[in-house]
Formats: sequence, structure tokens, C-alpha cells
Amino acid sequence: MARLETTQARITRIFDAAAGGKNNFLADKDTVRQFDQAAPALTTAALAVLEFLSRMIGHLSAGEGVDQFLIVGSGIPTGPASGQGLHDMARHPAGPDPRVLYVESNPMVVTMAQATIEPFTDLVRVIEGDIREIDDLLRDHVVRTFIDWDRPVAVLLVSTYSLRDDEYAHYVIKRLRHTAPGDSFLGLLHTTFDGIPPELLPVIRDVLAMTLPHLAIRTGSEVAALLEGLDLVAPGLVWVPDWRPVEDHLACREEPSSSGNYGAVARIP
Repeated sequence: MARLETTQARITRIFDAAAGGKNNFLADKDTVRQFDQAAPALTTAALAVLEFLSRMIGHLSAGEGVDQFLIVGSGIPTGPASGQGLHDMARHPAGPDPRVLYVESNPMVVTMAQATIEPFTDLVRVIEGDIREIDDLLRDHVVRTFIDWDRPVAVLLVSTYSLRDDEYAHYVIKRLRHTAPGDSFLGLLHTTFDGIPPELLPVIRDVLAMTLPHLAIRTGSEVAALLEGLDLVAPGLVWVPDWRPVEDHLACREEPSSSGNYGAVARIP
């Protein structure tokens, strides 16, 4: 059994800690403090990301009628509304209860989620898997059987931060496109340095080198290239606060680039 690592910060737990969630440890909180000392924006940016995920899932559920979600690499963050997970946001009063499958590479996150979510519902599963091993992931028994691959599914790719190799990142998108049935959706979240003021870049790079040395960073044009050939749902590839904003989601709204993340949703033909 993999050892549960709590002394090394992990990106999924860092975002949860920054947004005030509970699924994190002291190492993650310490990393948030380091970022906030260098450039006090991570807490707001993390909330902007969670708000984006909430809106994306809500649109796919209520607006597109999706009732199956494969969420890859999100961790199990507490949502913008206290006590809500991403699987709670997928529920729509007018539709059937959704099936949500979380895939997470961090065994600690998986163990915690399996203990706190799965005993209370048959509609949520949490498995250990890695987007960097996409073929193994798509062959996993739970992935193949818990999701009905004869019907549309929303694949939410939150773990692009681990796809540093461009060729392999394109391969991952291609595999997901070819695996999901027609009228499915691909949601994408990606970290960027595009909006960071040049004077802050050196200190941000230094902090990342100490805390998250393998984090994948791409420009807007590089992220767009990953989605080439897909039909993007309006408003396309944008800063996460600009993706279908709603009145009560205020994080980074005045300066969307301070979110440090692009987001997009694409329809798979």
C-alpha cells in the first residue's frame, strides 16, 4: 500500500487550503503562506478556480443535461459553498442524480475521500489513477464499468498541471476525445504565467521551484493548441472568472488574469 504523504505539499491540497477547505495538511497551508508572502493572490485565485469548476459543472448538468462526470485530478476540494463537493454541484433538481467518478493520483486524497464520501452514496466513486498514465487509467475496471460509455459523459481535466510534455499532453486529449461517445464534453483547467506582472515572475518561479518544481505552465496559445479541432462552448478559452460569470462569484472578477488559470469547455463530436 502506498504511504500516505502528509509532509509534502500537493497541488490539489494547496488549492483546497487556499480556498479554505478541509482536505489539506500543514505542508499545504505552509505553501499557501509562502505564495501569499511572495505575491498575495493565491487564496483569491484558488477560489476563482473553484467557482469556475462550480459554474462549469452546473452548466453541463443543467444546461447540457449531462449526468455522468469523470473528474480527473481535482483532489476532492470543498466547493465555493461551504460543505459542497464537486459531486454536490453536479446535482440538478430537474434531472436524474448524476454519477461522479473522481480520479486522483494522491493516495492520501483517495483514502480520505473513499472514507468520507463513498459510504454515503452509490453515485460517487473515488479511485487512484494518474493522467500521465492515460492508457492504464482508461483500462481501469471502475472507469470502464461505473461510467456508461455508451452515453455522453463530461470529462473534466483538472490535472493538466502534471502534463509537462507537450506531445504527451496532446496524446491525452486525443485519447479522451476518441474514448468518449459523441455529444460528450471535455472541460479543461490550465495554469499560466500570462497574467503575472514581469516584476513578480522571478519570485513566483523561485517559490514554485521550492514547492511545486514539476508544475506545467502554458501560455494561452499553447493551451488553445491542446483544444484544436474541438467545438468550444461559448465563451471559449478564457480566464476562469470570465467563463459564464454569475453575480455571486466575485473572486478575481475585477482582474481576471490574477486567477492565473485559463478554462474552457469543448463539445466532443
